[in-house]
Amino acid sequence: MTAHKPTWSAKVSPPGRPKVKRAPSGGSEPLAKSARADSGAVGSVEAKFIADLKQVKKEIAAQAEREAQAAAQHALEAKRAREHRSLFQTAVGKVQRLPEPRIANLRPTPPPPTPVQHLLDEAAAYSESISDEMDVTSLLETDERLSFRRHGVGPDVTYKLRRGKWSIQRQIDLHGLRSDEARETLGAFIREAHKQGIRCVRVVTGKGLGSPGKAPVLKDKVHRWLVQRSEVVAFVQAQPAHGGAGALVVLLQPLRHAAFGQ
Repeated sequence: MTAHKPTWSAKVSPPGRPKVKRAPSGGSEPLAKSARADSGAVGSVEAKFIADLKQVKKEIAAQAEREAQAAAQHALEAKRAREHRSLFQTAVGKVQRLPEPRIANLRPTPPPPTPVQHLLDEAAAYSESISDEMDVTSLLETDERLSFRRHGVGPDVTYKLRRGKWSIQRQIDLHGLRSDEARETLGAFIREAHKQGIRCVRVVTGKGLGSPGKAPVLKDKVHRWLVQRSEVVAFVQAQPAHGGAGALVVLLQPLRHAAFGQ
């Protein structure tokens, strides 16, 4: 008996093989185009990014080069400045500061304003502080020409005053004044003369021949007042040509030694 072999139809897949589905005709072409488009877009982005990086790199390099050139130029200028200073110092050598020029001030110094009220107040204070009753007999040198010199002042001072070695710079005449008026006037005169740096003055008192009893009342009081003035260094009776027994030549302290207000 002849064995019967099975036959397979061309349309039937053999057993054990999977069925393969064929793609429809024309379906793979759009996918390929899409892939190519994506690939092109990525490539374009990458190219632009690379180009940007190159541009940034160029700008950084250019900036660094400019800064390096500027630093080099600054260093060159500083070096030239140092060389110039060194060259100048070498050429000039050691220098010494010139002394300040002495320029004389030829403009006259205007006198200070006179404080009238202040002087009046001080005169009133002086009239209260200077006594008419003070006994100065022991302080006076009773020689042929009555004189006074403050403690510590040598006899050569009164000697020079008598000899006229000091030029008389100011004078005041107390003739005809009452005692209070004479005291205030003398105090203001001595004070103002001392403030102006005047050293030698003459005080005219009169000889007292017109006083009651022919006594030199004003002259004696002037002696007392002058002794109590701190500005007074010494005084002597004037020479006959300058008033003789009716006047006194008074030497005042230098201005720096003032005991102002006493």
